[in-house]
Amino acid sequence: MPTATDAPNARGLIVVVEDEAAIADVIRMNLARAGFGVHIEGDGERGLAAIRSLKPAAILLDVGLPGIDGVEVCRRLRAAQDWTPVLFVTARDDEVDRILGLELGADDYVTKPFSPRELVARVSSVLRRSRGVPDAGAELTVGQVTLDLGERRVFAAGGAMELTATEFDLLAFLMRRPGRVFGREQLMSEVWGYSSVAGTRTVDVHIAQVRAKLGDASPIRTVRGVGYSVQARPGDAPVADTEHE
Repeated sequence: MPTATDAPNARGLIVVVEDEAAIADVIRMNLARAGFGVHIEGDGERGLAAIRSLKPAAILLDVGLPGIDGVEVCRRLRAAQDWTPVLFVTARDDEVDRILGLELGADDYVTKPFSPRELVARVSSVLRRSRGVPDAGAELTVGQVTLDLGERRVFAAGGAMELTATEFDLLAFLMRRPGRVFGREQLMSEVWGYSSVAGTRTVDVHIAQVRAKLGDASPIRTVRGVGYSVQARPGDAPVADTEHE
C-alpha cells in the first residue's frame, strides 16, 4: 500500500514501513500534523526500495512485515553502510526482539499499542540526535578515541569507525565528562530524551555495541551497580556524577 502525503516536509521525510493500514494511517496523520513528510510502504521489499530511493531523514520500521521482516530490512541497510536513523515498531513486547534490533543498529523502538504523541516525540528525539548542532572544528579526545563533533565522525586507534546517531551521542555525552559515572536511567534521560526504567536495557545494548566497534581502544568502563563512565587515563578512579543530582 504505497502512499505519500502532501504534508509539509519542513522537518524531514519519514518512510514508514507498516503492513497494518489502520496503524499506518494513524502514524501518517500524527507525523504529518507535526510537520513531517510521510511515505508509507506495506512490505519489507518495497520499504527497502523506497528508503534507498527517497533517502529519508528517518525510518519507522515494523518488525513483523510480510516478505522480508523489519529486522532483515535494517540488517541490509546497515550492511550497505546506510546509517539513516531507524525506529522499530513491534507488536511483541519481547526483550529479545528489541535487543536484536538494537544490536543491528536501530536507534530506538516503540511497542504497540503506543501513544501517537510518544511516537512523534521519539522520532523528533532521534532526529535531534542524528542532526546534532553543528560545531565545526570541535573535537573530543579520550585515550585513543577522537570524535569530530562537526562532521560526527569517530576515530579509534587512528582508524575511522561507523556509529549510529544514538551510539555517537551516547559516546560523546560520556566523553564530555571523563571520570564521571552515570546511571542507566540518567543516560536514558540525557541521551534519549526520556526516562524509563523498562528501557534501561537499551543503554546496556548500546554501550556493548560501542565497545565492540571501538575494540581495545574503548575508554568506557562499567561501574558495577552504578552505571558507566569514560576514563581519561587507564587506572583513573571514576567519581559519582554530581552535576545532575
